[in-house]
Amino acid sequence: MKKIITAALMLLLALPALAQQSNVNLSYNPQKDTEGLIPFSANLNSPQVNDDHTVVFRLRAPKAESVALSGAMTTVMGVRGPIPFTKGEDGIWTLTIGPLPVDMYQYNIIVDGVSMADPNNTYAAFTAMPPYSELIVHGDGPQWWDAKEDVPHGSVTRHIYYSPVTQGEREIYVYTPPQYNPKKKYPVLYLMGGSGELPSNWMYDGRVNFIMDNLLAEGKAVPMIIAIVNNQVVHRNHPQHAELTFDVMEREYREAVIPFIDSHYKTIANPHGRAISGLSMGGRHTMFVGLNSLDLFANFGVLSAGDNTAEETLKDFLNDPKANDKVDYLFVGQGGAEEAGFFNMRVKGFRDALENHGIEYEYLCYGKTGHDWSTWRHLLYYGFLPKLFQR
Repeated sequence: MKKIITAALMLLLALPALAQQSNVNLSYNPQKDTEGLIPFSANLNSPQVNDDHTVVFRLRAPKAESVALSGAMTTVMGVRGPIPFTKGEDGIWTLTIGPLPVDMYQYNIIVDGVSMADPNNTYAAFTAMPPYSELIVHGDGPQWWDAKEDVPHGSVTRHIYYSPVTQGEREIYVYTPPQYNPKKKYPVLYLMGGSGELPSNWMYDGRVNFIMDNLLAEGKAVPMIIAIVNNQVVHRNHPQHAELTFDVMEREYREAVIPFIDSHYKTIANPHGRAISGLSMGGRHTMFVGLNSLDLFANFGVLSAGDNTAEETLKDFLNDPKANDKVDYLFVGQGGAEEAGFFNMRVKGFRDALENHGIEYEYLCYGKTGHDWSTWRHLLYYGFLPKLFQR
């Protein structure tokens, strides 16, 4: 009996160290090999993240002729194109990369020209495009995008509502801060994804709820409601998507989204109590819907987006002599690899237009990251959220 009790105590003491894709806790190091077990339903351990920040990928594909890695980590590695695996005599393909900076990276494995999620990785994202896998390179402890034990956590609620604009049932995720008081009025950030994102991606990839929890605990942001909006309102492959999406999205905000949030939560229901932000396509929605709707919004976050014809597309906003009085905060940001590449063309066009018309804004270029979630998480934490609703 004593041996049984001792074994049980040892097991209980070991539980906090569970990782290697156990999916038991919200671990900061879920892909570290701590138990010598493979992920459930997998046949190999992949990816395996080591404490020196190197990463081992494995795939059993004995009949494949080529296997390669494609993902956000190649940007920070300075590698152009997919990275090939090496095939062993046992039919297992392997690849070791790194060391990588501590971060989260989205990736796919390309097998004989077909891009797919890693079949051995339980951390995957479902989006408005084919799924991909998540690589989590851990540091010495939880990061500012992780759930932390000593930090109060807010709540995320998934609402289903009917939209008269799209004529169907839609979803919206709403974050309320820790110690949320339903009798108190809060400002609201309306947050959007890009061409391939769904609202849930801002939690699973963007970690916006944990980022906000940690900023609040650090005293670096004001409590706010975050309404994460589905900005897929026209089929992304529709030949007239660019011509249709902005008008439809503006109607969705005016006729469905804002009325729903204002009726379900205590909000500061005026432009100074509202912000609109998004990444990539969501950044363009922020520009063409938000900046042209100053009766609705006074705060804006344009992430990895812009327009090289902004002088024409935003002429009403740019030529409004009271624009700076109406705007509380305008943030523009992108990653260092974006600024050095073709993505910067639109961002620079937008920034040039703002400067030509004396519009006040703040700009942040972060690190060496590209057009991916590493950039957008960092822009929120280090740039946009700490300055929002501070005026």
